[in-house]
Amino acid sequence: MTNFLLLPLTVVAERAKENFVKKTRQTDAVQEQFLHQLLLAHKDTEIGRKYGLRDIKTIEQFQKQIPVLPYSSYEAYTERIAQGEKNVLTPDPVVYLNLTSGSTGKKKLIPVTQKFQNSLRKANLSSIGFLIAALRARKLQFGKMLATNSVQLLGRTTGGIEYGPASVGVLRMGKFVYEQLFAHPYETLLPGDSLARHYISLLFALSEASVRGIGANFPMLVLRTCQYLERYTEDLLQDLEKGTIASWLELEPELRSKLEQRWSAKPSRSQQLREIWKSEGLLTPKLVWPKLSFVATARGGTSDFYFERFPTYFQDTPGFGAVYSSAEGTVGINHDLDNDGSILAIESGFFEFIPQDQWEAEHPKTVLANEVKTGKLYRIVMTNYSGFYRYDVGDVVEVLGFYEQAPRLVFRYRHGGLLSSITEKTTEFHVTQVMQTLQQEFGISLEDFCITLTANDIPAHYLVNIELASGQKLNVPQAFLERFDHKLKEIHTSYEVKRPGQIPPPRLRILAPGSFTILRQRQLQKGIPDSQLKFPHISEDRSFLAGLKVEQEVRLPEDREDSD
Repeated sequence: MTNFLLLPLTVVAERAKENFVKKTRQTDAVQEQFLHQLLLAHKDTEIGRKYGLRDIKTIEQFQKQIPVLPYSSYEAYTERIAQGEKNVLTPDPVVYLNLTSGSTGKKKLIPVTQKFQNSLRKANLSSIGFLIAALRARKLQFGKMLATNSVQLLGRTTGGIEYGPASVGVLRMGKFVYEQLFAHPYETLLPGDSLARHYISLLFALSEASVRGIGANFPMLVLRTCQYLERYTEDLLQDLEKGTIASWLELEPELRSKLEQRWSAKPSRSQQLREIWKSEGLLTPKLVWPKLSFVATARGGTSDFYFERFPTYFQDTPGFGAVYSSAEGTVGINHDLDNDGSILAIESGFFEFIPQDQWEAEHPKTVLANEVKTGKLYRIVMTNYSGFYRYDVGDVVEVLGFYEQAPRLVFRYRHGGLLSSITEKTTEFHVTQVMQTLQQEFGISLEDFCITLTANDIPAHYLVNIELASGQKLNVPQAFLERFDHKLKEIHTSYEVKRPGQIPPPRLRILAPGSFTILRQRQLQKGIPDSQLKFPHISEDRSFLAGLKVEQEVRLPEDREDSD
C-alpha cells in the first residue's frame, strides 16, 4: 500500500479543517458574507431579477422579499435549465444536475455549477481533516478505504447536461482526489450492475492487507457490502489466488478487459485469507483488514438501528459521519468519531431554521444559526449556489449544542414523512428508537422493519412488520408486541395520549426470510440508484408490503377481544 500518495491529500485536508474551525469562531459574519456574495453574483439571473436581488442589502430585507419556498416553486426553472436555457437560476454554467433518489418523495433536479461543486469539495476536505485528527487522537492511522459507490451517469438532458445521483457527480468531478483515497482503481466503480461493482471493488481491496476504512452513503449499504464478502468468499479467494475475474459477473467486455489488465494473482494473500476463513468460519472486514480504523457512513435518522449489527462485522472499529448532505447541498461536517453531531457547513450555504411552532404556518418565521436552541427541533432552509433561495429542504434536525459559534446538528427525519392512525404524527425517529431498544431487550437481530397501517380499518391499526436476521428466532412475539406498544407510548406523547381509546392496538407481522430484499428490488426497479436507496421505516402506502409472505401475525389481547 503506497500510503505516501495520500500525503498531499492529508496536508490539504488538514489545512481545510483548520480554516473551517477559524470560520466557526465568527459564524454570523461568515454566513452574512456568503449571502451577500451570492446575491451579488446572482442579481442578474432571471430569478434574481424576479426577487430584486440587486436591491437587497440586509438579511432582514432578504427574508422580507423572498418567501420560504418548496421545490415545486423551482421545478419549472430546473426543467428549463435541463433543456439548455442559461442564466435562469445561476449566472454560471450548469455542469451537472443532481437527481434525487425519489425514495422519500418525488424526484428533483438540482443544478450544479462549478462554484457549487467547489463548496461541496471544501466541506468534504474539512471532514477528512477532522477524521485524520480524530484518528490521531486515538492512535489510529488514516489510510486508503473501500467504497462501492457507482460513478455511472443516468444520462444527459435534451440540453446536453449530464445528470445522476449527487454522489456520482461528486466522484466524477473530484476523480483525482478520490483516486488517492480509494484502495481500488476508479474503474472498479464503473460497472452498472450493483453486484459486479461490489464484487470487483472488494476483490481489488482484498489484495491489500492495510486498508484503513470502509465507506458508504448509508449504514444499510455498509452491511450489504459485508454480506457480499460473506456470500462470495470462495469466488473472491479463487480470483485472488489465480488472478482471474469471475466469468459470471455482468461486466461489459471492454471494461472487463481494462480491469483484467490491472489485476494480477495474489496467491499468498489468498492463502492467508483462506486460513482465516477456515479458523473463523467466515470473513468479516475486521478479520480481512485487522488495521481497519474507521467506518464512514451517515449518522442520525434511522442509522442507529443498523449500527446494532456493526459489531458482528467491525468489532470496536469507530464510526465517522463524514458530511451530512443531500442532493441540495452539504448541511453539516462531522468532527469526531462515534459522534452523531455535525457542525453547520457555514461556507456551503446560507442557512435558516424554522422552529417547530412555525411548521404549519403559511409564511413561517425563521431563526438564524446563532439563534437556534440546544435540544430543539428545526426544519432547515437553505440558500446556495444552485440558485435556490430560502429553499425548504424538508429535513428536521435537532440542535445538539455548538462548536465554537456554529450549531451542531443531527438529522432526525424528513418533514412530511409521518404515520398517523388518527392525528398522532409518528415519525421514523420514534419507531427506530423503539425497534433499536427491542432488539436489545429481546436479544435478537432484525434484518429490517417497516411500520404500516391496516388497509380497511378506521381508525387503522399499526402493523409492525419485521423480518428476523438469518438464524434468529423470536420466542415471545406477544411480549415483543406489548413492549413495542409500551415503548412507543413512552417516547411519543401524542401516541400515549390517544392510545388506548382512539388508536387501536398495534399488530405484529413476522415476514418470511428475503422479504426486505424483495422490497428493495421493487424500489430499485422504480429507478432509484442502489447507492442512494433510503429504505422507509414507516409508510402510509397501505399496499407497500403487498404480496409478501406473512409467517405469523400476532395481536394483543384487547385487539382479539375487539375482533370476536
